[in-house]
Amino acid sequence: MSEDLKKTPLYDAHVAAGARMVPFAGYSMPVQYKDGVLKEHLWTREHAGLFDVSHMGQARLRGENPAKSFEKVVSADYQGLKPGKQRYGVLLNAGGGIIDDLMTARPDDDGLFVVVNGACKDNDYAIIARELAGEATVTRLEDRALLALQGPEAAAVLAAHVPEAAEMVFMDARALTAFGVDAIVSRSGYTGEDGYEISVPADAAERVWNTLLADERVKPIGLGARDSLRLEAGLPLYGHDLDETVSPIEAGLNFAVGKSRREAGDYLGADRIAKELAGELTRVRVNLKVLEGAPAREGAEIADEAGAVIGKVTSGGFAPSLGYPIAIGFAPPAYAAIGTKLKVIVRGKAAAAEVVASPFVPNRYVRKL
Repeated sequence: MSEDLKKTPLYDAHVAAGARMVPFAGYSMPVQYKDGVLKEHLWTREHAGLFDVSHMGQARLRGENPAKSFEKVVSADYQGLKPGKQRYGVLLNAGGGIIDDLMTARPDDDGLFVVVNGACKDNDYAIIARELAGEATVTRLEDRALLALQGPEAAAVLAAHVPEAAEMVFMDARALTAFGVDAIVSRSGYTGEDGYEISVPADAAERVWNTLLADERVKPIGLGARDSLRLEAGLPLYGHDLDETVSPIEAGLNFAVGKSRREAGDYLGADRIAKELAGELTRVRVNLKVLEGAPAREGAEIADEAGAVIGKVTSGGFAPSLGYPIAIGFAPPAYAAIGTKLKVIVRGKAAAAEVVASPFVPNRYVRKL
């Protein structure tokens, strides 16, 4: 393990639990614990998994009208974001490509709370600070940790410690007192399951982590299962399915471009995105069920039934909940209809695949109580 890797506040807890640590986004992170990826994945689908996501970038965006200012560089409607809610969006470049995807909440009256991907956070916050200079300030919250509690039993587990959590629904976000500290809790996550993300002061992270793990319904889960869970949920991963050449429309993230933003066209890359919304697309995201052979990993070619290469896989692997391989990739729109027969090229051999709907595994978000 390289000594220049950063450590989250939970590093010692991971090591004590027997985690296999790997470099990820500049941090030493747990890829799996003693049970292994498969068991961790299925435990999260059946019970409650606890993830350390403290490598993510947390920040406060403050100003006279931070939501209006923020809309210069993102696709979503944040002026219309109600108190106590959060919304998914993408940070755009001038060509309409995705610099990063992010979550932004209004948990209280202290501006906006923004969470971005760990590998992108330095670049993201530099861009936001530069583009919003004179209108809004970015205060990075380096002294906070972020935990994700995911799975069908997550709500009952957290409600035992934070009763207010039971009153929340999907994409709610609140600043509240939890575990005796100031916390920001959202009912959301990256697994397709019901669950929560919990921001707490770094010096309280290990206590909160151990308190949650004391519940027999909860087990620690590493990055390996986090990736297979998000793949089954049809959720893109930045740096793989998303990058600065991919637009939100190509990626199937039309919902991330707010209606008011489409009408105003006042965001970076608006011309390209408007054309793509009107149907001018050369590639779109496709979700594939691999019908035979080994999983098609990132970089594998996608071909039509005649064997002509038409695209590439950007994420792929075995789906533990389904018992067969799945993949996400990009192909021309003519090949994107559900049921289209395609092929994936794995180790030089063509294997049958079929375009299926996303998510691969139905999500279980709690949208109303």
